[in-house]
Amino acid sequence: MDGGRMTTLDEALTRLRDTGPERNGWLSNHAPMAVEALAHHGHDAEVHRWIDGYRPLLEDAPRGIAPIAPDEWRDPLGDPVRTGDWITFFERELALTPWRDVLAVWWPRLLPGIAAGATHGVIRVGHAVRALLAEETPARIDELGRGLAYWAARWQPLVPAGRGRFRGRDPRAALDAVPRVPDQRFGIRNRLAQLAALEDWPDAAGSVPGTGSVEARLRAIVTAAILRYTLTGTGTRSCWCTPRRRPRLFCVPSRPCPSPCTRQAWRQPGQRQPQSPRPTPPSALPPSPPPRPRRTRCSKRPSTQATRTGSNSRTPPWRPGTSTPTPHC
Repeated sequence: MDGGRMTTLDEALTRLRDTGPERNGWLSNHAPMAVEALAHHGHDAEVHRWIDGYRPLLEDAPRGIAPIAPDEWRDPLGDPVRTGDWITFFERELALTPWRDVLAVWWPRLLPGIAAGATHGVIRVGHAVRALLAEETPARIDELGRGLAYWAARWQPLVPAGRGRFRGRDPRAALDAVPRVPDQRFGIRNRLAQLAALEDWPDAAGSVPGTGSVEARLRAIVTAAILRYTLTGTGTRSCWCTPRRRPRLFCVPSRPCPSPCTRQAWRQPGQRQPQSPRPTPPSALPPSPPPRPRRTRCSKRPSTQATRTGSNSRTPPWRPGTSTPTPHC
């Protein structure tokens, strides 16, 4: 930070520091991830307004029960009751050790439980690391610790683990080989529990498919998963929008989205927003056609207004045995 000035992202993370990683039982707190994505795509002006709409949904940060010793971390791993203890643990670790060293020690330990919090643990850590690579600040280091704490508290491995490598090198073919769980009625915890009963799962859950570097292979399988989600997942086929119609954070690259807010969200930071075309002045518009004359239809039967008893029409209501009222033309 220049001269100690806090950026919009640091201000947002400071506002969210006293919030818990989950709300309403088991729903993840998306605020730290959302504000980092908004700031990364150049939407600093939207960050605090987005928090104002999302903040009432959040809960306070959980309190700890007992400190976690550095050599006794395995027992509380995957225990959500110890979330507060994990937050305190990583606050202490990051205060004594550079954040890169802490990450190098802990991501191999946490990686087998990547399904933690419906994978929101690793996602939150990824957002924090991207923010730290752009600029190292105390607020971002603290956010990394909270992401690691959430991952550790909800640590959940895939059982049974995969064996061997994917049979195909194409990521799309590898995803096609993943068996579909039979019961789709409930959430991710219920669906992950069904993997143990699927015979094809161990063969399908091997290493990351593809060729080349690890980064290229990960990028290929993520792209294939995104495109597959547009056909099998929930939501719209091309875009997912943040609450309260904020700028959209995600759009499938291969499917052009006509929405102007999506094109705006995917601008590179610092890129100027394209100006909307100016409206055509009224003098340049073609003259409107003259109004068509209104046709008057003549009724051969008593007027509707006249036949209603108690009507405010000037014509008295018609009753059987009386003369027929004059038709209205």
